Amino acid sequence: MMAKNHIIYIIGFMGSGKTTAGKKLASLLGWLFIDLDKKIEEHTGKTIPEIFSQNGENYFRDIETQLLRNLKSCTNTIISTGGGTPCYSDNMDFMIETGLTLYLKLTPAELKSRLSESKGKRPLIKDLDQEKLQSFIEEKLAVREKCYNRSDITVEGINLDINLVLSLLKSRLNI
Repeated sequence: MMAKNHIIYIIGFMGSGKTTAGKKLASLLGWLFIDLDKKIEEHTGKTIPEIFSQNGENYFRDIETQLLRNLKSCTNTIISTGGGTPCYSDNMDFMIETGLTLYLKLTPAELKSRLSESKGKRPLIKDLDQEKLQSFIEEKLAVREKCYNRSDITVEGINLDINLVLSLLKSRLNI
């Protein structure tokens, strides 16, 4: 089922490039770009790490789900979700029903390489050494891919060809 209001949800593991790709695609389409994590920070007045440490992951996921639902009336919008967003509550069902989902897929090794640089900003991995980071990624990805693989479109996230993705999206949306 294709949403008439044209929402594209970009999903994938943390570090997969959702925000970067989303900004580029929105610019090329002339659409609005929304980063769900930034929306959460604006809504709560706290950073994501602060929310996790002060309120816990369940609180974060509840706020995330609520704000995701509030975006369903958006038009011509690309929404970059958090890595866990599709796997919490019935968020993946919601995104499939209200828009087009795009999964940026990377291998655990590619993700580890990217995440090693930004661990401090990511509450779920900030205290992990390299070996534990690899295990964490492999375990979480194995669970989350059940959700991610339900996406309308899956593309390799490493060396992403933004023009190819744009053409796939336009084709699926008939624009």
